Amino acid sequence: MAYIFHEDELPKLVSVVPGRERTFFVNKELTNIDDMLAGIMRYKQGAASPYHLHENCEHFYFIMEGRGTVETEDGVRKVGPGDMVFIPPEDKHRLRATESPLFYFEFQAPNRFVTTILDGTPDDLRWERVDGRVWVQT
Repeated sequence: MAYIFHEDELPKLVSVVPGRERTFFVNKELTNIDDMLAGIMRYKQGAASPYHLHENCEHFYFIMEGRGTVETEDGVRKVGPGDMVFIPPEDKHRLRATESPLFYFEFQAPNRFVTTILDGTPDDLRWERVDGRVWVQT
């Protein structure tokens, strides 16, 4: 049977560090699978992820609205609507909303990964649920 989720019916996660929101459409809680993590992200202008890496995880961003930058060890590159960003496992990266807010689809596989922050704080991985529970990214 197919699962159909509407964004308004799903828990919204708001970063403890202001400026980032995420809504998962695929995660272990919703679909009872751990092979992938997928959802949408919204960054306010100026918001950014910490500079970090994911062990054992391929990571994709598809930019739907807005303009920003992706920072990797190779430098900083501008991204905008229609751009797909692929981050191989263990590659260091950061996404930043520079010229405007960003709205993008994010996909990570498998969902059995560890995130290592290289520039930031542990709060960068803490997310408050709309219903008050806290979800901590590992």
